[in-house]
Amino acid sequence: MTQRLKTIIDWDGTLTAEERQVAALAEKSLDTLADEIIGAPRERLAADYSATRARLLRTPYLYWWEVNGLVASYCDEGAFILNTTTLQVMLRENPEYARAVAAAFPDALYDPVVDCTNHLFHRHTAELPPIFRPASRDVLLTLIEHRDRTPVILTNSLGDKVRRHLKTLALGELEDELAVLGDTRQYDMDPAWTFRFPHPQLGEIQVWPVDEKHPVDLRRPVYYRALERAAADGSRLAVVADTFSLPGALPLLMGIPFFLLRTEYTPDWCAEAVAAHPLGRVLDDLADLPAALDTLPRSGYAAPTVSGLSR
Repeated sequence: MTQRLKTIIDWDGTLTAEERQVAALAEKSLDTLADEIIGAPRERLAADYSATRARLLRTPYLYWWEVNGLVASYCDEGAFILNTTTLQVMLRENPEYARAVAAAFPDALYDPVVDCTNHLFHRHTAELPPIFRPASRDVLLTLIEHRDRTPVILTNSLGDKVRRHLKTLALGELEDELAVLGDTRQYDMDPAWTFRFPHPQLGEIQVWPVDEKHPVDLRRPVYYRALERAAADGSRLAVVADTFSLPGALPLLMGIPFFLLRTEYTPDWCAEAVAAHPLGRVLDDLADLPAALDTLPRSGYAAPTVSGLSR
């Protein structure tokens, strides 16, 4: 019997062209830092941001989006990720900025800098009109109309932002067929999480040593549980995204196929890691996704593997 395939598609950077939005996101973030959080001159913040960003890109493997002391993503994996990491490094390294951020976020969920950059990201991406990739509408319609597939939109944001922005795709009544898997917190790193994942060569691991410069940490229990819930009805899963560490590494080691959309900002090491994994596939165009899904087995691998993992 054919199991239904839930195709979990990332929002920012996969359905949308975040490389065309990131400059506006950075500008809005610097405005908010200058006017509401730090109070430093806007020109000074912009100069510090530019210098920090250039430094990160010279040795990107030395800089990352850090949460709870763990690496959530390397700085060059995505346009929005580079913006977030640039802000985090800039705010942490400048004592004046760090003090102002600590005062503005006294009851931080993670730490003041992470909470500040999360606030800037969610606030300002909600304000920016989406710029969709050319194939987004047709791909979603194809998945909706397929008898054995259910498209699900993946986002770290709350679902209301995605729902509001989806209306600009003009899907009509078919918009109601799209589920949103929101607030997945792929960046929520937990150093106390003891669960280990089976790797075919390395045994049970918590950190995947993709190469000498890029160990990828798998301790993301919130995201893990979100995928586990998505498979709880017996559906197979496949995940599609434009970045590797945040949305892709964990599904692969859960036994879930992962499709990496190669963009102008995709580092070679990410594409190579995905292509080398038996359940990984690199897409050069989002339009190639429906045909790529046709190559997957029609039953078996995802739901039993996910629900069968022991803690």
